[in-house]
Amino acid sequence: MGMRALVINCTLKPSPQPSNTEALAATVIAALKGHGAEVDVVRAVDLNLKPGVETDMGDGDDWPGVHEKLLASQILVIASPTWLGRPSSVAQRVLERMDAMLGETDDEGRPVAYNRVAGVLVTGNEDGAHHVISEIGGGLADIGYTIPGQAWTYWQLLECRL
Repeated sequence: MGMRALVINCTLKPSPQPSNTEALAATVIAALKGHGAEVDVVRAVDLNLKPGVETDMGDGDDWPGVHEKLLASQILVIASPTWLGRPSSVAQRVLERMDAMLGETDDEGRPVAYNRVAGVLVTGNEDGAHHVISEIGGGLADIGYTIPGQAWTYWQLLECRL
């Protein structure tokens, strides 16, 4: 079985609006594909992700489909813009929904994030970007993902180049 990656784009801009976060994610996606990974992309703002910390929050909740993609992927990348020095509200919602994974185990009784790696990409200014990277990376580590050293990138654009 080949390597699978999931990129969750937490831009605030719904499709088809261009997004700097999408532009940076495209660079990372190309690199992952260059290493032979199959890459799924989720633009979280386009989904109905109900508030909560369970895998399925009921009728109309799109998170169970994202959760399936998380479990099918060995690599996770969370992409977020920086707003007021913080991750986007969409990124916060994604992390809150991932909280349910803390209580899940695989067939061998290990946490479901065991033996999976994650990284973070951020668009925005440098000071805010470092803070967002630490917040998202810390949340992913709490869930059980391995965060390799420097598994992040950030970039500030003056205009969207898509």
